Amino acid sequence: MTEAEVLSRRADILMRGNMVAEPLAGEPLTFPIPEKVKTPWLEHNDGLPATLTYFNGTMYDAIASVAEKYPNNIAFYFMGTATTYRSMIININKCARSLRTLGVRENDRVTIALPNCPQAIYMFYAINLVGAIANMVHPLSSENEIQFYLNESNSVTVVTLDQFYPKFQAIRQNTKVVNVILASIPDALPRGVSEGSRMYSHFKQGSVPADEPVITWTRFMKLAKCCFWNYKVERKGSDAAVILYSGGTTGNTKGILLSNLNFNALSRQ
Repeated sequence: MTEAEVLSRRADILMRGNMVAEPLAGEPLTFPIPEKVKTPWLEHNDGLPATLTYFNGTMYDAIASVAEKYPNNIAFYFMGTATTYRSMIININKCARSLRTLGVRENDRVTIALPNCPQAIYMFYAINLVGAIANMVHPLSSENEIQFYLNESNSVTVVTLDQFYPKFQAIRQNTKVVNVILASIPDALPRGVSEGSRMYSHFKQGSVPADEPVITWTRFMKLAKCCFWNYKVERKGSDAAVILYSGGTTGNTKGILLSNLNFNALSRQ
């Protein structure tokens, strides 16, 4: 069983063991250990709690609550550059407004095919903020695999790196994708460093032709100025948030739909 399937199974068990009344969004959830379950390991936990309390809201609300408490703390480092929680939340909201301007609405599927970079973080939480569902795809997947992931999820928008665009270009006409957003690693670097990195990238890989039907990350983020209100969609912890894919080792690859609570529990654990 893959990690994604284990996570989904764990969430199902937790939700079945939930209280009868539906908890309010944002209300912490604690899942007590059933009396019939033997827990001999608790004697050796060295003071660690037997259960944890989980944030019962959206993934965005969970990270926003942390940012509100610690706005000046470092959220992440990328290639030596630190980003605070305050700056991260600003960029997530800017990205969310841009998505709304593009026409992304509640329950739409948006595919993220990015490596670990700032744009992936902003897009992941922005998708959640506008009530859409993030379809997570490994950027090194083959063209056939990418086509399957896009069609299986009914994705309407894709965000990937410029260096991976040829694979999406080759299969785009076989999907329902409307928008392709191209990020670039130099976009996430300080100005002086980014220019040098961009020149090297163009030398090694070439640039995407100007007449290609794509939106660069810089142009995409500027769309935020066209949307100021009504971009946040209220969602619950039990609502769908992310699609991950199984490895397909025991059959065809399967999309696994995970909830906000799944990921909030994973981050808490």
